[in-house]
Amino acid sequence: MSIRTERVASQIQKDLGDILRQEYQPVGTFVSITKVVMTDDLSIAKVYLSIFAPNREIEPLYERIDRHQDEIRHELAKRIRHQVRRIPDLFFFADESSEIADKMEQLFKKVKDQRSTSSDQ
Repeated sequence: MSIRTERVASQIQKDLGDILRQEYQPVGTFVSITKVVMTDDLSIAKVYLSIFAPNREIEPLYERIDRHQDEIRHELAKRIRHQVRRIPDLFFFADESSEIADKMEQLFKKVKDQRSTSSDQ
């Protein structure tokens, strides 16, 4: 990625984070943007989301964001219209890296527990 692409991606990450927190984050949940990947021509932004919602289903939250994608893009356009010629199309994806890390941590803990019980015998 070029420096310009990285700067625009960083700005979009910041602004989208604010938009999602203000308008689309229900009480008791936390929506964060973990990464934004831009195409070289800045026409497409792949936005990776992480949603922390204890004791709630997160799929309806992702669906809500997808349904309101045009409104989110319009709000983003208000914020970055002087920085880019064309507002990029937004595509939202679930960032599952934290879930994968949790699963790996649980596996490591399980192996450690098994080793400690086998060494006690």
